Amino acid sequence: MKKPVIGVLPLYDRDKDSYWMLPAYFQGLAQAGALPIMLPLEGAADCHQLASLCDGLLFTGGQDVDPALYGEAAADCCGELCPARDRLEQAILRCAMERKLPILGICRGLQLINAALGGSLWQDLPSQRPGSRNHRMERPYDRAEHSVTLSGPLAELYGAEALGVNSCHHQGVKSLAPGLRAMARAEDGLIEAVYHPEQPFLWAVQWHPEFFDPQTGPGVPIFLAFAKAAAKG
Repeated sequence: MKKPVIGVLPLYDRDKDSYWMLPAYFQGLAQAGALPIMLPLEGAADCHQLASLCDGLLFTGGQDVDPALYGEAAADCCGELCPARDRLEQAILRCAMERKLPILGICRGLQLINAALGGSLWQDLPSQRPGSRNHRMERPYDRAEHSVTLSGPLAELYGAEALGVNSCHHQGVKSLAPGLRAMARAEDGLIEAVYHPEQPFLWAVQWHPEFFDPQTGPGVPIFLAFAKAAAKG
């Protein structure tokens, strides 16, 4: 059977001026029966053609989303930005949604999707959201740091009301974009997963399912659901 092709948004190392990829993203997708390929960072102008080559898109983690996307100036607490990623990911997100392609966002991916669709972000949770728990755990990342309360499609997927997740971020959803719905929250109320009910599959999670065991870890159901949605196309 033909495997669904998943376009994976590239990671960028500013110091080395290089694109790179975490093997765990590819391993999670491959284990779920998909064929992952890394997209070019300069692809914004060709987003329609790129999207036509893919059965689904994975928006990866990485640099902070530029606060200009949600009408704010970058504060001192904001981290490294990557304008090229912002341009590419906004453009190909629009193309993918027009084509009704399955989309999965992870960490920055959730933040980018929320900002691109009209939501806003906390630029730095520790300094801007008093009372937040620590959302940036120490290594190793293949273990649960805290739990999230599940609802909607994620609760159906896991058949549970809660899930232990890892946590490696300092930004998060401040205001949810119109059209998106929350489907997981941390103990401090921070939105940890969203979906778009008018898209066939547009899910995004704040944690990193790829850091768990690709065969038995709690990230497996998410990759399987994503690959299954992509295979339908």
